[in-house]
Amino acid sequence: MALYTIFNILITLCSVYSWALLIYILLSWIPNAQGSKFGQILRRICEPFLEPFRRFIPPIGGVLDISPILALIVLNQLIPRGLQAIFQFLSGL
Repeated sequence: MALYTIFNILITLCSVYSWALLIYILLSWIPNAQGSKFGQILRRICEPFLEPFRRFIPPIGGVLDISPILALIVLNQLIPRGLQAIFQFLSGL
């Protein structure tokens, strides 16, 4: 039962972080929004996760950054599946 609770907490945290990341990405479309206090907080939270993706995926034409799309896919698809596999293994022990 404790493993199930931990799994649900981690999945919920992934979902909350995903929303924070999406809001941060959308703020980039609004002039000066990322410079606001809220934007700076989101930057400190989101940039450490986005940075590895940006290192490997350069902007298209030097302007269009598609790395957040891959970051969201990893956060919403791969991490939950990995967590599920880990917790299924641990519950079988």
